Amino acid sequence: MAKAPELPEDIVSEIIEMALSDHVPFETIRTLHGVSPDQVKTIMRSHLKTGSYRAWRKRVRDFGDRRAVYK
Repeated sequence: MAKAPELPEDIVSEIIEMALSDHVPFETIRTLHGVSPDQVKTIMRSHLKTGSYRAWRKRVRDFGDRRAVYK
């Protein structure tokens, strides 16, 4: 897993909000903040409760299986 970059807390909050949205792909987060999908996952793992992180990952995987272009 990629190491999360040192970012200001307001940027981390924005990344988390974008990652939780079903309408913002990882590429948009990379473009805006320069953070790779693996780094987003690391940020999410360290800032969400374990159950919330697992539910988010499951949702991202499930949507990814159904759509060609999704996180």
